[in-house]
Amino acid sequence: MVPLKRLFSSTLGRKYLLGASGFALVLFLFVHLFGNLALYSGSGDAINAYAAKLHGLLGPVIIVAEIGLLLVILLHVVTAIQVSVTNKTARGIGYEHAKTKGGPTKNTAASRNMIISGLVLLVFLIIHVKQMRFGAGVEDGYTTTVNGVMTLDLYRKVLDVFVHPGWVIFYVGCMFFLGAHYRHGFWSMFQSLGALNPRWSKLIYALGLGLAVVISAGFLFIPIYIYFTQGGAA
Repeated sequence: MVPLKRLFSSTLGRKYLLGASGFALVLFLFVHLFGNLALYSGSGDAINAYAAKLHGLLGPVIIVAEIGLLLVILLHVVTAIQVSVTNKTARGIGYEHAKTKGGPTKNTAASRNMIISGLVLLVFLIIHVKQMRFGAGVEDGYTTTVNGVMTLDLYRKVLDVFVHPGWVIFYVGCMFFLGAHYRHGFWSMFQSLGALNPRWSKLIYALGLGLAVVISAGFLFIPIYIYFTQGGAA
């Protein structure tokens, strides 16, 4: 176990932080995808009702959760850059032959370009948050009624983005980066946390691949579905 004061200063501590923050983001992706599945209903009722219920249950806690998520993302980005720089400048055995507690490191295109895919996803996240979290709101007429109560019409905001083919292509392309990043990141998360038994390495890597396909495909088909069913392709 790495002492708290060494988490940010030691290579091992940073790897723990990278793995822990990655695990938190994995959980968030599943929760976020689950909520977004309402967009496949074909109308805005399901997603608007889900958003209204979520805000009704959590209230101000949502702001705290969003701040917490932002801090986790920043932690993940900073520690990922630090670990990447350390790995590239370290002397000794090459990366493809390096050994860890979890066995040989997976040297793939995804693993060698984790920083690139991560930066692409960071840019995507900034744009996504600007479009869906901020921007037009109730004061701009984006309203609907859920159970007799006026609330934000989130579905209309989604439509405004995904009826444009350029944004559809952008979102779909970024989801391929998400899948690649998730695929290696899932396996690496167990490795960083020291929880990867060599006997489980192949199983964990296969599981990571499967989950990466599910997560990326789940998000990827949303803009395509909306574009072709809600008038974008007309």
